[in-house]
Amino acid sequence: VVTDTNWWSLQPLTTQKFAGDGNPIDWYVERNLKEAGMTLAAPASPRVLVRRLYFDLTGLPPTPEEVEAFAANPSPQAYEELVDRLLASPHYGERWARHWLDVVHYGETHGYDKDKMRPNAWPYRDYVIRALNDDVPYETFIRQQLAGDVLFPEQPEAIEALGFIAAGPWDFIGHAEVPETKIDGKIARHLDRDDMVQNTISTFCSLTVGCAQCHNHKFDPITQADYYGLHAVFAALDRADKQYDRNPEVADQRRELLAEQSQLEQQAAGVKAKVAEHVGTSLDAVQAEMARLQAMKPQRPPEHGYHSQIESDANREKWVQVDLGEARSFTEVVLHPCFDDFNGIGEGFGFPVRFRVEASNSPTFEGDVTLLHDAQSNDVANPRLNGIHIACKDTQARYVRMTATRLVERKKDFIFALSELEVFDGSQQNLAAGAKVTALDSIEAPIRWGVANLTDGKFPTSGYSEADWQKLEAEKKRILAEKVSAELLEQERAIQQQLADVQTRMKALPPPQLVYAGTVHTGKGNFVGTGNDGGRPREIHVLHRGDVKRPGDMAVPAGIPGVPGLSAEFDLPEDAPESSRRVALANWIAHRDNPLTWRSIVNRVWQYHFGRGIVETSSDFGRMGSLPSHPELLDDLAISFRDDEQSLKKLHRLIVMSRTYQQSASNAHGDEYAAADAENRLLWKFPSRRHDAEVLRDSMLAVSGLLDPKMGGPSFQDFVIEHPEHSPHYEYHLHDPHDPACHRRSIYRFIVRSKTQPFMTVMDCADPSMQVERRNETNSPLQALALLNDGLVLVCSEALAKQAEANGDPGTQLDTMFQQVLQRHPTDEELAVLSGIQQRDGNVALARILLNLNEFAFQE
Repeated sequence: VVTDTNWWSLQPLTTQKFAGDGNPIDWYVERNLKEAGMTLAAPASPRVLVRRLYFDLTGLPPTPEEVEAFAANPSPQAYEELVDRLLASPHYGERWARHWLDVVHYGETHGYDKDKMRPNAWPYRDYVIRALNDDVPYETFIRQQLAGDVLFPEQPEAIEALGFIAAGPWDFIGHAEVPETKIDGKIARHLDRDDMVQNTISTFCSLTVGCAQCHNHKFDPITQADYYGLHAVFAALDRADKQYDRNPEVADQRRELLAEQSQLEQQAAGVKAKVAEHVGTSLDAVQAEMARLQAMKPQRPPEHGYHSQIESDANREKWVQVDLGEARSFTEVVLHPCFDDFNGIGEGFGFPVRFRVEASNSPTFEGDVTLLHDAQSNDVANPRLNGIHIACKDTQARYVRMTATRLVERKKDFIFALSELEVFDGSQQNLAAGAKVTALDSIEAPIRWGVANLTDGKFPTSGYSEADWQKLEAEKKRILAEKVSAELLEQERAIQQQLADVQTRMKALPPPQLVYAGTVHTGKGNFVGTGNDGGRPREIHVLHRGDVKRPGDMAVPAGIPGVPGLSAEFDLPEDAPESSRRVALANWIAHRDNPLTWRSIVNRVWQYHFGRGIVETSSDFGRMGSLPSHPELLDDLAISFRDDEQSLKKLHRLIVMSRTYQQSASNAHGDEYAAADAENRLLWKFPSRRHDAEVLRDSMLAVSGLLDPKMGGPSFQDFVIEHPEHSPHYEYHLHDPHDPACHRRSIYRFIVRSKTQPFMTVMDCADPSMQVERRNETNSPLQALALLNDGLVLVCSEALAKQAEANGDPGTQLDTMFQQVLQRHPTDEELAVLSGIQQRDGNVALARILLNLNEFAFQE
């Protein structure tokens, strides 16, 4: 066991040494440079500096006018005002949220084999953007993401923040299709908690704890017991959609109604107990029979039936019809509803709210059409599994069609489903058995769904008749009237009426929103959550060699005891609610005496400004990580940040106001300095680097005039989904890059884990399946090919050329495009080369060349 806690990152923050009036960053950096016989580079030019600021703080290029305005007045006051304006821009949050989402490995699909979509992951992304724009104190930012539902119960953003816990991948098969009693199920759930633990400690504390799941950490003072103690913090949680109300007024109303409902339920329980005293055992036989009927599982064959394509509008008509082969006489049509437990619907799944049934000899139902049943005027109640019997007298026709005129809701969308359509003649022969089926559209997903299932003779049944149930209800009423006073029965009825009224008022509220988050969940199918057990945490054991088949001692929720002077014990009572564990961990991480937390965040911010952190391994401050290049500066920044409102915007401001940040990317002594410090760790020049994939994409859209500035909301999908019913295939090549819905900023792009976007991947976009502390910066021929030939590049080139063509002669058009892309005029040499390209190949080709220039793709 490593017991030595005498490691730099675990030690308390050192007292600040800088006591001057200038910028502490310059004091520390220039001191180290002086010791090495070096100096800072000359200040960057105003044009370079304004572009650097825009890209760094907003991720978008400035307009030519904005560059000209600053270049005309590059005073310190103008620079300071520009910094403040950019930090106040909503685009700041969009830019810096992307960095945070890299670290927490945010994605909008589960990953693993089936990689199903998470349609409600985006509220967490929007939370991060808003929190950064609002400059939420970092301590609050931590607590919201770990225990916002407990610490800030009246803040909807604190519920959205819990998306942090669920940001990583989730094994759908290992959870939903494999029982937890199986070894594979146990492994899946263990790995799920491991992801929550590692994401939390790595993100906020920059420590690697995963090494301790099989043995004590070989390098850092983290034991197996410490590791599984962190598991115990998340032992009650699963990843699932969590309901909340974005509107605080609606949230208040819902809270009041739930409180009223709880009070009425308590009253109902008291009255029920009194009724039971009067009734005694008189109802036992009836209730036993009713329970027996209720327990009878519907008989469900594997083939479910016909299922229409999914719609966003309930009023889209859908139809399905059977072909009897020739005109036949029939006397009855029977419609059998489906059973599917999707979204907890079960019996009557997909049965339309309004519909009609018709017969015709024309397959297109033109001309002579007989209306057999009309249920289009009023909404039809869910028939459960009771067949709809339609008497037809002596009808003769070849085709029988059911048309859904108002679809039923599935889950924020609408469908039409039917298990079986039977057509009987006078001798009770089903003429539709095995008949050919056609439909307006259909989801063909054998063996569950398909048009052929509509006439295969298989449909779900409830296992008991409605008449049997009605008889039992009548007998129950008779016994109650005989044994219980009318006054008590009236009291019970009144309470039930009040409960029904509360439910009605609850349904009248706007539907709650959903966020994919770490939450207590009841589970579904083979996936068993802790919700049915009141959210009681699962027992967590220290696993010998990390083997789920070899559990050892019970783990106790706690922090990491390796931080001197900071207790890791939570001291929680055994019956403490699960939320208290998360609160305790959040408090331990956000404690002012936890040096890991404050060093970690200032190092991350520094990294994104300078390309690498003061500690290069920004998610590993342990012995296997790198040492800080400027340890005193790191502690000075950490203390200032912690003690001065924990404002990220103030930290940014301090950094970008420094001469270290404002220096040029080239140094007059470059060759000499590079020989002594090839990696520029001492910062003798500003480290130029290529733009992130998102900045590159957003910049192309911005300079071409295509960028849609809409903020927030569901993500855009720059792909086409094939086979969504099983394992979705995300096909990017089938998507039309002209689609304006996909011309929003890249932060709003739907993030797929299994198949990443080709252009973004080539340009070194973060892999959402893993935590990315710092992106790779590669240089490959594929990047040149992508920048020249990607569909979006071509679309932006066309738009850029079209914009310019409204500006006079070709020379003016060239200058306009050049300024739009690079925010400066071309030199005479550049003009000569580009004019030749323009004359030979036209403006679109010229635009493609401009979008491929290093000056456009790099930050100086």
